[in-house]
Amino acid sequence: MGNCLSCFQSNTHEDTNAGASEQQPLLNGSDGYSSTVNETTNIQHDTNSNNTNNLPINDNEREAVSLLLQYLEDKDRYDFYTGGPLEALTTLSYSENINLRRSAALAFAEITEKFVRAVPKEVIEPILALLTDPRNGSDEQIKIATCAALGNFAVNDTNKKLIVSMGCLNPLVEQMLSNDVELQCNAVGCITNLATIDENKFKIAKSGALIPLIQLAKSSHTRVQRNSTGALLNMTHSVETRRELINVGAIPVLIGLLNSSDADVQYYCTTALSNIAVDEENRNRMQSTEPDLVPSLIKLMDSKASRVKCQAILALRNLASDPSYQLSIVRFGGLSHLYNLIQSGSIPVVLASVACMRNISIHPQNESLIIKSGFLEPLINLLNFKDSEEIQCHAISALRNLAAASPKTRLSFFDLGCVKECCLLANSSPESVQSEISATFAILALDEVTKLKLLRETSILEILIPMTFISNTEVSGNAAATLANLCSRLNVKVTNGEGVANEDDYDYYEKVLSAWESPQDGIVGFLQRFLTSEYLTFEHISLWTILQLADSEDERFIDLLKSNQDIINNVKRLNKQNYEITLKHNQDENQERDEEEENRYDAALELNGLSQQILEILGK
Repeated sequence: MGNCLSCFQSNTHEDTNAGASEQQPLLNGSDGYSSTVNETTNIQHDTNSNNTNNLPINDNEREAVSLLLQYLEDKDRYDFYTGGPLEALTTLSYSENINLRRSAALAFAEITEKFVRAVPKEVIEPILALLTDPRNGSDEQIKIATCAALGNFAVNDTNKKLIVSMGCLNPLVEQMLSNDVELQCNAVGCITNLATIDENKFKIAKSGALIPLIQLAKSSHTRVQRNSTGALLNMTHSVETRRELINVGAIPVLIGLLNSSDADVQYYCTTALSNIAVDEENRNRMQSTEPDLVPSLIKLMDSKASRVKCQAILALRNLASDPSYQLSIVRFGGLSHLYNLIQSGSIPVVLASVACMRNISIHPQNESLIIKSGFLEPLINLLNFKDSEEIQCHAISALRNLAAASPKTRLSFFDLGCVKECCLLANSSPESVQSEISATFAILALDEVTKLKLLRETSILEILIPMTFISNTEVSGNAAATLANLCSRLNVKVTNGEGVANEDDYDYYEKVLSAWESPQDGIVGFLQRFLTSEYLTFEHISLWTILQLADSEDERFIDLLKSNQDIINNVKRLNKQNYEITLKHNQDENQERDEEEENRYDAALELNGLSQQILEILGK
């Protein structure tokens, strides 16, 4: 009854928030999209040339050039996405003169660097026309500028949807295949921005973009690598696209780039791998095919870049949702790194490290190594880390896992102050922390030796009874299960490590008796509340506790139970109710039942048996 499985919850974490959110391309080392068009807008025309690439300018184009020059001279006064400015840009975009088309592309790139808002399709149409016009096939400058303009527009979520819906993905993918580094950079940068909303991710995956992105992630040019790995990271925020990335071979490339000399690339790759490791299927595939993954991530735990270090630890944390990875991380030397990082003083690093430790500590084969490595004291110290509920929660969860290691470890919880700290925090912490503390108490109360130490050396009953009122069923249930264990077999002689019975004249039942009616409604109140809870688990805990007290051979409790008509009546009610359920089930033996009905029948058998034993012992 005392064990709780909450440590198996939230073992993986998909990084979609602070620091690991959707990535904007870092074209020039900045934190946002910046165009790689280095030339200021220059309206070019040549009315005298006979070259087919420099055809004469039509009157309407001449007027558009004149107007656009006026608009550009005072850009802050005009809205380029409506009326005259847009008409001028559109006219030049469809011109027969390549110089004018180039000028339109450069103007779009320059304007969108400064002015971005949601725009109608009429604004995107001329840009898309410039990008797909076969006459511009050999003009890299036009394509560089148009990709830059689309990438700038794609900072806005409404525009992201519009750009994809208008068919821009295939032309962008085509530009990614260019040999021109600037064009690669801008095309990938645009894809990176488009991939920041969920409805675009799958469309991008199906557009054929993933393989070019993976190839460009291996580019010798850092800016291309950053944008490509940033785009791959953004694609890891949905289950479907994570699966697609694995299918097209992204994992070995991402792992290889963990050795990059660029911190941005390392960060994008560690975060992408961390997200991919959220899914059990993906972890299984990586376990069988990627032997370098864990050693590479452990190496990054020493990174000078704090965000890379944090993401490497979080990736290991997600991998450690599986038993095989829990062992691998320890086998490849992860414990020594975690021991230092967990005491680093940096909140993000400490949080990532203790979360990883929480998962690693689940595996029974790791418990003794973790304890020998000296983790108990640092973890106990983190219980008082009141600036972070998550750190407290992970720390007590790891300690709870380690409490299962051995009787010696459980006893050390008293010597090192863990039990004292848990008692202080039990009724003043957030529910997530309370849940783990109550589960730790439950484990200690299952041990015959530490159970008696809890009763003798702490005010554990006064701590647990108020916790049974908490609406969170994990907290109240664990507290009640601990109370039940503390009321059980208190007259049994406990042996020491050599099998010799310890002499102990302490009256443990008297300690339980002192809390019969207080604090609050006392043990008797907890029993009555759980008996009438109409929640099977709580009814079971209450009946089991009553049975332990009734079977204690301590006349004080037997008399208290016999004289409490409310308890007797409720035990009789549950006995009758669950007998009828089992009887009906047996009478309808040939009827098909679903899993829920079978579980209810099993519970009824158990509750009926407990209540029957109580009534027989009490002579009722």
